[in-house]
Amino acid sequence: MYEVCGEKELKVILALKSGDSISGVARKIDENRETVRRVVNRLEEAGYVAYDDGLHLVDQTVRNAGLEFLTASADTSPPSISEAYVLPQFAGMEYAYTAIDAVYVWTRGGYQVARDPEDYPLFIAVYESNLDAWAEFFDRFGISTAQERRPTEDFDGAIQVVFEPRSQVDAEMVDGRPVIPLQETVAFATEYYATFESALDMLGRMYDDVDTDTAYRMEPA
Repeated sequence: MYEVCGEKELKVILALKSGDSISGVARKIDENRETVRRVVNRLEEAGYVAYDDGLHLVDQTVRNAGLEFLTASADTSPPSISEAYVLPQFAGMEYAYTAIDAVYVWTRGGYQVARDPEDYPLFIAVYESNLDAWAEFFDRFGISTAQERRPTEDFDGAIQVVFEPRSQVDAEMVDGRPVIPLQETVAFATEYYATFESALDMLGRMYDDVDTDTAYRMEPA
């Protein structure tokens, strides 16, 4: 009964959506594919997960109980920055990384704007209709949320989530993370060219369909 109650088993159960592949789950929770394959095998043997044209959770109540356990544990062990990037996968709602984090995701972690670990904003686009549900979700983990970045003295903890409410959230998957489209990310980086000059150069080298020449021809006002 206790053999499948480890950290990785819990993360797989919480992140798994019907039809997911092992590779897809591994990318979601930022774990090695082979590790996740072994975890899935154990969960399947124990009867928690089944495979039928993709992975499926056999009993949703197990996931609900797992989320309750995770939120309770956050009281004594608050989420780290890396864990905060995984948490949205457990919410069961659609979202996409945007703004600074869109650049971070599309460069596959190659470009990161300097963010103080003691004052770390995380930017995600969400459906307007889900805004309250998202705020409630992060509140369960003691993470402050707002629609504008706030000074650190205005909230408890080091991490804050900044929502960008939208009527439509268009997301593409990059290394298991949903993110706003590449061209929209390039437009954002171009708007703040002074901050993202090297990121634009990186994106231009990484993706053939990105033309950053316009950004480099921009003249100071």
